[in-house]
Amino acid sequence: MTTDLRPRIRDGDDDTFAELFDAYARSVYNHAFRLTGDWALAEDAVSLTFLEAWRLRERLDPEGGSLRPWLLGIATNTVRNTRRAARRHTAALSRLPPPAVVGDFADEVAGRIDDAVLLATVRLALDALRRPEREVLALCVWSGLDYATAAGSLGIPVGTVRSRLSRARRKLAAAVAARQPEPARPPGQVGVGRSSAARLGRKDLS
Repeated sequence: MTTDLRPRIRDGDDDTFAELFDAYARSVYNHAFRLTGDWALAEDAVSLTFLEAWRLRERLDPEGGSLRPWLLGIATNTVRNTRRAARRHTAALSRLPPPAVVGDFADEVAGRIDDAVLLATVRLALDALRRPEREVLALCVWSGLDYATAAGSLGIPVGTVRSRLSRARRKLAAAVAARQPEPARPPGQVGVGRSSAARLGRKDLS
C-alpha cells in the first residue's frame, strides 16, 4: 500500500480502511496464530486488531512506509490483552462449584485429536519461550520485520529486540534438540545428534 493512504485512513475513509483490511488481514492472522497456536483465537485477534486500528487511526503517522508493522504491533498488544482476559476468566471459573457429571463425550473429543497432535508438537518448543521472546520471534523471523521496525512495533529499544531474539533462538534450538532422540546407527556411520540439531536450529532461524 502506498503512503498516500495514511491520511485517508486517519480521516476515517471506509473504502481505504477496507483496502487496508484486504491487504493485511492474512498477515495479521498468521502473526496472531504464531503467538497463540489457536485458529479461533487468531481469527478473533484479526477482528480485534482492525477494530483497534480504527479506534487508533488518528494517531497514525501521516508519513511513513508500509502499514504492516503498525498493524502487527496492534495485533501483539491485542493478543496480550486477550490472554490476560482469558486468565481472569479461568480464575473466576475455578472459584465456581464443580459442574454436575455429564455423559461420556470421548467420541467427540477423539475426532479432534489428530489436529491437536500436530499443533501440540509445534507448540512444545515454543512453550520454552517467554512471551516477549515469542513476540520478537514472530515479528522478526516469521513476519520478516527488521530489528528497528520490530522495535517500533513493540515500543522497545532495538537492543532489546536483538537480545530477546537471540535468547529465543538459543532456547528453541535447545528445546528441539532435547526432544530429538539419538538414532541408532551402524558402526562408523555419522549421525545427527543433539549438538548437531542445535546447530541446525540456529541455522534455520537465522
